[in-house]
Amino acid sequence: MKLVEAITDDVMVVEAYGRLDSTTSKDLGDRLIALLQSGNGSLVVDLKNIAYISSAGFRALLIANRAAAGRDGKLALCGVTGEVRRLFDIGGFTGEFLIFPTQADGIGKLRP
Repeated sequence: MKLVEAITDDVMVVEAYGRLDSTTSKDLGDRLIALLQSGNGSLVVDLKNIAYISSAGFRALLIANRAAAGRDGKLALCGVTGEVRRLFDIGGFTGEFLIFPTQADGIGKLRP
């Protein structure tokens, strides 16, 4: 998995590429927690380039979401489409996250 990090309009954005599974989820989760702890506590994670997400991937995102809430921050997801969206729906995870169609929508919601 590849992660690309950028700050846009004072919001940290992480674009993830590849598969979010048992091999890659720990690295993603650890990085999201580190970013939440070092920044303002809010983060947009763009999943448009994720081809697959497993239960381990959902777990990493849920832990990061709770960490953001614990810091009075927010974790927003965007680009949740296709097969990944279907897996979110099947797993009942769509209600657990702030999900926006585009990165710009997520940034607009989290901008300080």
